[in-house]
Amino acid sequence: MNEDLENSEETYLPPDLIALDDLLPEQAYLLPIKSRPVFPGIITPLVVPNGKFVASVEASLLKDHFLGLVLLKKDNSPDDEIENMVEVGILCRILKKINLPDGGINILVNTIGRFKTEQIVQSKPLLMAKISYPEEPLATSKNTIKAMMRSLLILTKELAQNNPLFTEDMKLTMMNVDEPGKMADFVCSILNLEKEEYQSVIESFKVVDRLEKVLFYLKKEIELINLQRKIQDNINEKIDKQQRQYFLREQLKAIQTELGMDEGVFAKKYTKLIETLKNNNIDPSIQQEIHREIEKFHSTDPNSAEYNVIRNYLDVLEALPWEEPKTKEIDIAKARKILDQDHYKLEDVKERILEFLAVMKLNPKSRGMILCLVGPPGVGKTSIAKSIAKATGRKFYRLSVGGMRDEAEIKGHRRTYVGAMPGKIINALRITKEKDTIILLDELDKLAAGYQGDPGSALLEVLDPEQNYTFRDHYLDLAFDLSKVFFLATANTVDTIPRVLLDRMEIINISGYITDEKVQILKKYLWKKSMLRNGLEGKSIEIEPKSIADFINSYSRESGLRGLEKMTDKIARKLAIQFVEKKKIPKILEMKKIRELLGPAPFVDDRMTEPRVPGTALGLAWTQAGGSTLLMEALFLKGDGSLQLTGQLGKMMEESAKLAYSYIKNILSNTELFKDKSVHLHVPDGATPKDGPSAGITMASAILSLALGKLIKKGYAMTGEMTLTGEVLAIGGLREKIVAAKRANIKKIILPKDNSNDLDEIPDYVKKGLEFILVSHFKEVAKILLGYNVNEK
Repeated sequence: MNEDLENSEETYLPPDLIALDDLLPEQAYLLPIKSRPVFPGIITPLVVPNGKFVASVEASLLKDHFLGLVLLKKDNSPDDEIENMVEVGILCRILKKINLPDGGINILVNTIGRFKTEQIVQSKPLLMAKISYPEEPLATSKNTIKAMMRSLLILTKELAQNNPLFTEDMKLTMMNVDEPGKMADFVCSILNLEKEEYQSVIESFKVVDRLEKVLFYLKKEIELINLQRKIQDNINEKIDKQQRQYFLREQLKAIQTELGMDEGVFAKKYTKLIETLKNNNIDPSIQQEIHREIEKFHSTDPNSAEYNVIRNYLDVLEALPWEEPKTKEIDIAKARKILDQDHYKLEDVKERILEFLAVMKLNPKSRGMILCLVGPPGVGKTSIAKSIAKATGRKFYRLSVGGMRDEAEIKGHRRTYVGAMPGKIINALRITKEKDTIILLDELDKLAAGYQGDPGSALLEVLDPEQNYTFRDHYLDLAFDLSKVFFLATANTVDTIPRVLLDRMEIINISGYITDEKVQILKKYLWKKSMLRNGLEGKSIEIEPKSIADFINSYSRESGLRGLEKMTDKIARKLAIQFVEKKKIPKILEMKKIRELLGPAPFVDDRMTEPRVPGTALGLAWTQAGGSTLLMEALFLKGDGSLQLTGQLGKMMEESAKLAYSYIKNILSNTELFKDKSVHLHVPDGATPKDGPSAGITMASAILSLALGKLIKKGYAMTGEMTLTGEVLAIGGLREKIVAAKRANIKKIILPKDNSNDLDEIPDYVKKGLEFILVSHFKEVAKILLGYNVNEK
């Protein structure tokens, strides 16, 4: 600022005492102004920026000190554009000039009166015009003018009372002005108008017209100020109310603190909840509902029953992950490595899972990540789900739905009930605190409907990608987004899962393990795990490699690994007690030592897997526990040609038996064979329920073997549905049945030709050492097993 003062140059001009009317020039230099015009009769400063109009001021000072101020119509047009200037301007006289450091000047001018531009005399280098001074007639009676001046004075006083910007000098000036034209100009100069409105007053040469316009603008300004004051009063009233509520809340908090009921922690927590909802663009209706509950909480008596209900509800809302999940990079190579480390073989299952992870990587916003792992117990369905969570870097939550009968377990209870809680799905997210959690619905096939509702139906919304982004839990009663959750389900069979629920999931079948796979799993995983679990880590005890397969076949023939794990744990416990008793323990466990530790083997021979008499045939079946072998037995009894069935057979299996019996009776040439005999068909073991159509050709083979009195060739097992005319149709569970045959040391398997495509998809290491005979009609089966040529009637 000091530098500016040093560089500035101030010029003082002596006051001119000559009458201005005698000195008004016929020509004057013009100075365009942009924002608003200057009215006559006032002294005001003007800043002229550096440019050619500085020269106009200098030339005016050298000539007669007069300068014409003209308003520009458009501010963004060039200053010297003649068409952009209005015709009527204000003549002023320069009283004082100050040079500014930037080359511009600051002038103090006394505005004299209106002029009209008649002709532009000069445009370059300086703008000069020929001007005239129009008359300003009253054009009406003195009483009318007097009345208009009084109205103007009254309204101006009213404006001055409501406008704090009015100074005492302005009020005194207003009182001392007695000329109507000057009064109108002065009042207009203090109003807040558009520049076109200002200019319209300047161009009003008739004093009465000028007074009318100024009265109109003045009244309009007063109305605007009154409206502004009304709005301000309303705002002040609201602010006063908020301040009063604030002080009352603060007093309430102080009282609660004295009584030991401090709500400060809850207030901070719920304030943070509101901020979280706003920052994540949650639906405004949800924000409004939650805000309403918070307000209700603050105004509720802590001693009332409703107080804890509202607080528990808000605590649930606060614990939920409303934020969008952080982007997690999916490394397919890492995921493949984790799956290979945690699970042996299962290549087709791993590939399917990696395909889903690849889709998630390419399209993180995709929906529909709902997989269902189906397979017998103990094959690693739950551990695969944990591996997926590890590979994707997500949190894992296991929810067992087996035996669940209450719909509220899934969708929660309404808050009107005592002890109401949110459903298991919302509770899982509340615990994990992440929206993209992996939730495992374990034992999905064991859901049960009860009188409280059907939880399977409640899962329809949860597992539908087109609906679960607005999932509405009964307890929350707010739409919550579940579309980021990766749902996994496990089941032993899909038969008991409702079809509409099954359609919402991608099914991945996990088959049982063959003996070779179990050998490798025992070597690489189970034995080390069992040693660690039973405190024998680092003892360097191993099972003799050539004894592992014998150990598995003797003590663990189930499809999964749980039985094998139990046996290894039993061995480890026996070794642990010997170690504690300081007995000598061999480093290599041979089969003889294993039998000493475990006792007699439950599977001693293959007596029930080999047809030994006519009327027996070995079939392959699929159960919830995996594949198994069924040695079916048929026997003649005295009777009337009827068929007796035992072995807890289901309705479908009974129909298959009757169908096979009718077909065999039809193809035999000896029609008198069944005249006075009945056939008793039994399927061991009798304590296990069995159902399905795939035992058709096995039953027919057993009955045909009985009728012919001929033993079926050894080493064969079979599966296939049979029609009344002998056609062999496709069956399901092929891999499990092949694994069961291999486990029973069967080398030849008869299968329906329609299953040839399914057979191609089974890995070669599973089919290794087996011979598959594909048939399309039972007469092929009869020829292979009994050497019998079927001559159909």
